Amino acid sequence: MRLVERRASAREQLRERARKIDPRYTEGQLCVVASGRNQSEAELIANLLLEQGVPSVTRRSPGADVPDMLAAGRRDLLVAESALPLAREILLQSEIVDDREPYRPSPLKLLVGLLAAVFVVGVVIAVAVMIGA
Repeated sequence: MRLVERRASAREQLRERARKIDPRYTEGQLCVVASGRNQSEAELIANLLLEQGVPSVTRRSPGADVPDMLAAGRRDLLVAESALPLAREILLQSEIVDDREPYRPSPLKLLVGLLAAVFVVGVVIAVAVMIGA
């Protein structure tokens, strides 16, 4: 396939995607609506939204921005504010996201766990010093 033919094919694919976008869902700031475990999953979700007229943008999730990972690593899907309710509904119906609150660990439990770990390490060091003496 020649370069000219490939470019024409790519342009046609972009036009087809643009025809699917409903202009009502392009207004407002971008908001995170879902995330995928990798690029393939994020593209699947993005295509699911696009079939309903909702355009989306994917980006690497904070903390997963390692370019060496290529397609691996979490990806966030962002949609415009005007599309957020419809996008949530689409994702709820397809069971990609659920309506539960996201898990947030308790700061108190984290502190207790950290103190317990410090205590265990201290005991191990004390035992090692006693054995070595």
